[in-house]
Amino acid sequence: MSLITTTDDLAAVCARMTGHAFVTVDTEFLRETTYYPLLCVAQMATDDEAVVIDALAPGIDLTPFFQLMANEKVIKVFHAARQDIEILWNMAKTIPHPLVDTQVAAMVLGYGDSISYDQLVQRITGDVLDKSNRFTDWTRRPLSDAQLTYALSDVTHLRKVYEKLAADLAKRDRASWVEAEMGVLTSPDTYRMDPERAWERLKTRVRKPKELAVLIEVAAWREREAQTRDVPRSRVLKDDVVGDIATQAPTSIEKLGHLRSLPKGFERSRWGDAIVEAVQRGIERDPKTLPRFERSRPAANGAATVELLKVLLRMTAETHAVAAKVIATVDELDRIAADDNADVPALKGWRRELFGEKAIALKHGKLALAMEKGKVVTVDKS
Repeated sequence: MSLITTTDDLAAVCARMTGHAFVTVDTEFLRETTYYPLLCVAQMATDDEAVVIDALAPGIDLTPFFQLMANEKVIKVFHAARQDIEILWNMAKTIPHPLVDTQVAAMVLGYGDSISYDQLVQRITGDVLDKSNRFTDWTRRPLSDAQLTYALSDVTHLRKVYEKLAADLAKRDRASWVEAEMGVLTSPDTYRMDPERAWERLKTRVRKPKELAVLIEVAAWREREAQTRDVPRSRVLKDDVVGDIATQAPTSIEKLGHLRSLPKGFERSRWGDAIVEAVQRGIERDPKTLPRFERSRPAANGAATVELLKVLLRMTAETHAVAAKVIATVDELDRIAADDNADVPALKGWRRELFGEKAIALKHGKLALAMEKGKVVTVDKS
């Protein structure tokens, strides 16, 4: 079992791995008590070697690892890569490239929506993974043999999974579909924690420009505070409290204290004044500087149109063995029902060819849905 604890050993293993076509990668991290995830362990495997890197080993320099992640000659294979990449971006402003996310590849090949790693391993290899060490404390040292075995299994099984998926993608001519999906995962914009855009993460629905302005300012203040203190956003203010502040817009400590969602006495803390100041900035903000509201709504019979589009989506997913979620989301169906030219992925690239064109045709009566031998089929009426 190869545990890497020194920079020299890390540099040597990374040098060996640069000679391979692909390397499978996973990380173990802690983020429950911090804003920025703390990398504890990184594991990698090629077809003839697998290692666990102790990222918390005294004096270790992870530069060789980051350089390997950026090496354009080696494909980096992850499963559900977003959080792993976020860690690398935060630590070294590095994004693995070229990249394959096997969760996305599995969706494109019809394994279901957002299939978990252990489920995918079992379906492809027949092996059942022991996940009992998933939630162990990865900051404690020394790492146990059980932890190391668990960490290695996450990348050794991934080799077979990737090879199977890659072969199926090539056979069904869908490799380009996965490449298109990697664009979002490999964009730095996906991982930049811009306080001015922190409000976009919130599910709170504001209805008035003033409410949006206050939401933007309070969410930005919370983001900066969480970054500065390196604590989770919820440790500063919970999402529902930020939404409540946006709609109520308290302009004094007294009014802030009247919010039922805020912990009792919080308004008298050192953050009370800062929140009120953020609210005031929002109120004074020029409406012209605000993002435009999304006000598109389905026309008459819009709800019925969306239901028809859902049936078409389900039929398309089953016919082509693609996860419905990767073709279109319910929100996208709402927007397509309202606008033939909606700026959504479902109306672009391979999705448009597979589903989008039919969705527009269905809207305008040029395509119908019917039952044939117990299955939903499309009928061309043009």
